[in-house]
Amino acid sequence: MKAHLSGIFVPNIVPYDAQGRINEEELRRIIRWLGDKGVTGFYPNGSMGEFIRLSYEERKRVVQVVSEEANGRPVLAGAAEPNVDLVLEMCAHCADLGCRAVSITGPYYYKLSQESIEEYFRELAAKSPIDIVVYNIPAFASEISLPVLTRLALDCPRIVGTKDSSQNMPRFLHILHEIKSQRPEFSVLMGWEELICDALFMGGDGGTLSSAGVVPEVIMKIYNAARSGDWETAKHGQFKLLDLFSLMVNAPNFPEGFRTGYELRGFHPGKARFPLSGPEREQMTGIRSRIACILAECGFSEAAHACGTNHPKPDDMREQIEVIVQRVMDSLGTKPS
Repeated sequence: MKAHLSGIFVPNIVPYDAQGRINEEELRRIIRWLGDKGVTGFYPNGSMGEFIRLSYEERKRVVQVVSEEANGRPVLAGAAEPNVDLVLEMCAHCADLGCRAVSITGPYYYKLSQESIEEYFRELAAKSPIDIVVYNIPAFASEISLPVLTRLALDCPRIVGTKDSSQNMPRFLHILHEIKSQRPEFSVLMGWEELICDALFMGGDGGTLSSAGVVPEVIMKIYNAARSGDWETAKHGQFKLLDLFSLMVNAPNFPEGFRTGYELRGFHPGKARFPLSGPEREQMTGIRSRIACILAECGFSEAAHACGTNHPKPDDMREQIEVIVQRVMDSLGTKPS
C-alpha cells in the first residue's frame, strides 16, 4: 500500500533564463535547497509554476527535472490539461517518473455543470495509472461542489485526496467531517497559507503552500509544531506568515510577488512570461522592498540589503512635491506664490 499523503508539498516557481527558456540548472538548485530545508515533498506544475504559460512539453520536462532532484521525497505533480486524453497522457508520464500522485483541477475556461464535472473525474479515476488528488481552486477553474467531491471520494479508490484553495474554511471542515470520517486514509490538504494552522488543528493532513518555496523554514516550523501539539509555536509562525503572504499573493501579475521572494532568498527567477505595465513595475519596486524587510525581520539576512532601498531621499521628495504642486497650479491656471 502506498504511503498516505501528508505534510507540506511545495508548489515551486519555474525560473527562466535570459532567452525566456526554462532555466533547468536553477530549477534543480531550488528543488535541492527546498529538500535541504526539510520540506515533505514537491508540487510541480501548480499555479505557482505558471503551468498554463508553459507548453505541454515544458510541463512534462518540469515534472521530470523535479522528480530527478526530489531525492526520495514524494512528488505530487499538477496534471491539469484541457481535455481528458491529455490529462491521462500526463498521468502516465508522471507515473513513469515515479510521482506519488497527480493533482487535477476542475475543468477550466468553459463553465460546466456539476454533473459534467463529476463524470469528468470518474472517467479519469477509472483510467488513470496513478493516484489522483482533486484540486478545488474556484478562482481559476470550475468549482467542485462538496456533494460531488464526497461521492468521488467514497466511490473511486484511485482518488486519494483533495487540495482545497477556496479560502473556505467551513467547506474544509465539511470535507473532514463528511469524507475523512468515512475514509480516514483520504488526504485533505490546505492550499491557502492564512488557514494552515486552523486546518492542521482540525485534522487536516498538511498543505501545498506557495510560501513554502520562499520561507520553507517558517512553514515547516508551523507544521512540525502543530504535529507535536505545540500550538503556541504554530500560532506564532502563522501570524508571522500573514504579512509576507499578503504582500506576495496580492502583488501585480501573480505569481510575481512570490518570484520576488525567491529572488530575495538568493535565486534567479528570470523575467516573467507575462509583462507588467509601467505602473505595475513601479509598484513592484515598493513591494520588493517591503518583502525584503519582512524576510530580514524573520532572520533571513540575505534579503536585508533590499529593505528600504526604494524610499526616496528628502531632497528627492522635495523635488517630487514641487513637481506635483506645479502640475496642480498649471491645471488651475495659477502660479504658486
